[in-house]
Amino acid sequence: METPKRRRSATRARLLEGALEVFAERGFHGASVEDICERAGFTRGAFYSNFASKDELVLALFQATTDRLLEQIAALLPDLANQPGTLLDAVLGLLDEAAPDQRQWHLISTEFTLHALRHPEAATALNLQRAMFRDQLTRLVEEITKASGLRMSVPPQQFVRLVIAVHEGARAQSLLEPDLVPAGSLEHTFLPLVLDAVSSRP
Repeated sequence: METPKRRRSATRARLLEGALEVFAERGFHGASVEDICERAGFTRGAFYSNFASKDELVLALFQATTDRLLEQIAALLPDLANQPGTLLDAVLGLLDEAAPDQRQWHLISTEFTLHALRHPEAATALNLQRAMFRDQLTRLVEEITKASGLRMSVPPQQFVRLVIAVHEGARAQSLLEPDLVPAGSLEHTFLPLVLDAVSSRP
């Protein structure tokens, strides 16, 4: 028998899924609560019983991405001591897997970032979500460097910021010019050079 808690969780998940599609099609400002409800098959009442605003809904999408990352890192960590793999492959792989539809996610995250630049409250909430995301990637970097004996001359947090910046910028270029900039090509060409410059082995 389905419990009220499960029904609420299922409703929330469908609203998030519908919002992803509508935001990608019409943009954050172009999508209305009614559009999202229609796509998900619910009423405005169902929306507002789960989210106070579109801002809160987008932040819930960011949180869902962070939660997936947490699960993936938790699964990776136990094996790092025996099979550390490569640092960049692990981090870039997680960045890609955290957002399966790269175009859809890029549209949403870019537009909401612009929205946050104009609205301090949204910026505060978005910064918190991004900090949680970076903290988990930093944890992975620290564990891999420890397991592989790699030493970094810059703080792991700063290295993670750079990897994310390159990844996001490269993703924009590859979405616009996929033939000239295949997905992942810039990251895998230039980030190894950066890692070599800021790391060493004893």
